[in-house]
Amino acid sequence: MSLWGGRFTEEPNGFFKTFNRSLDVDYKLVKQDIFLSIQWSKALKKIDVLTVEEQKKIEIVLNTILKEVEINSKIILESQEEDIHSWIEKKLISSLGLLGKKLHTGRSRNDQVTTDLKLWCKYKVQKILNNIYDFKKNLVDLAEKNQRSIMPGYTHLQSAQPITFAYWCLAYLEMFKRDESRLKDALYRLDECPLGSGALAGTAWNINREELSDQLGFRTATKNALDSVSDRDYVIELLSVASISMIHLSRFSEDLIFFNSGEVNFIELSDSITSGSSLMPQKKNPDALELIRAKCGKVCGNLLSNMILLKGLPLSYNKDMQEDKKSLFEAMDIWINCLKISVLILKNITLNLKNCKKSAKKGYTNATELADYLVKKGIPFRDAHHLTGKIILYASKLNLSLEQIELTEFKKYSKLIEQDIYKNINLDSSLKKRNSLGGVSFSQVSKKIALEKKILNK
Repeated sequence: MSLWGGRFTEEPNGFFKTFNRSLDVDYKLVKQDIFLSIQWSKALKKIDVLTVEEQKKIEIVLNTILKEVEINSKIILESQEEDIHSWIEKKLISSLGLLGKKLHTGRSRNDQVTTDLKLWCKYKVQKILNNIYDFKKNLVDLAEKNQRSIMPGYTHLQSAQPITFAYWCLAYLEMFKRDESRLKDALYRLDECPLGSGALAGTAWNINREELSDQLGFRTATKNALDSVSDRDYVIELLSVASISMIHLSRFSEDLIFFNSGEVNFIELSDSITSGSSLMPQKKNPDALELIRAKCGKVCGNLLSNMILLKGLPLSYNKDMQEDKKSLFEAMDIWINCLKISVLILKNITLNLKNCKKSAKKGYTNATELADYLVKKGIPFRDAHHLTGKIILYASKLNLSLEQIELTEFKKYSKLIEQDIYKNINLDSSLKKRNSLGGVSFSQVSKKIALEKKILNK
């Protein structure tokens, strides 16, 4: 018989029972629900619903159930119970009889499930933060090794200005620092305990909710029971942070796929994280990076799914909310796995330094330096820009880099150009000049790496 069966005269239809159950998803909350139930039993003891001895018996049985689950969590799925809360309660009742039926006094599955889910989120967020830390550390390590590795920076996938591979790494570092910050903000907001809110209007029992919140490890208790059981903002917020971060990982992957292509050949990926072709023996495919790019769509889709799930729901709890967990669980696991494989990728990248530098020269990434040189000689920037364009046109027809143009040819475009042109337009000079905060200069990059290492070591 169901835990809610007293008002009903008929047994539930078999297909409805299958359609209605969530055990195959929310069984992942078993540890949180047992932990919550132990703390709830202690709260009931303090208001004399349970004696000291009764509370101890309940706690012992709950811990026994936990040990069974830790050995084999799949035993839960062998049950036909509706959800994880019913499964645990039935196990408790089968061991303790009438005493087991006392535990649900003053609480509802409405406040129980959202508390479980928040506890799970707090645990999972910490794991994700650890994985983001690993990713950031490996970005900084790779940057430190490649501070002098010059390559072209791109706009519109066209060579634009010279940068270094270290600088490219540090750009992604900034993205993931923001992801980390957003995740910590989300954690702060979700760290409020709904337990004791009852079904929607609070509990009629004299439960000290702030004390209960503290026992469960929350920052504070929620302040409105109606909102508490309805709130899934934290699910949306975590999925939003996950989606943004996965977009960053997808862009990171796309850059590396491009750098790894045969036509560009800036990097080589390790054999251990690539695959071959069943037909073409020469192939070495960046499958891991392509899968990250694809999985980004899944996480973003899960965010949209949950937003639409919630958009028309009245207060307070509705069964629709049962559907929020699967997409959240899936998205968090995808995010963690993509961060882990990205760390492996970073640890196994080899740079083709000659190709990187050759491409920076060939792509006229120092053209801005030539225009700035002419401005310093007294030519207005728009005219300098026009003259530089003509010089690039000449060089490209002859397949020359700017440094390979003879001084006599330069002078055909402006008599103001002198021998000092060459020291002004070489790639090292171009990088050194951009010494403003956040710039690509060797000294700025070196300072940034030192700072980030200090932060990471803390």
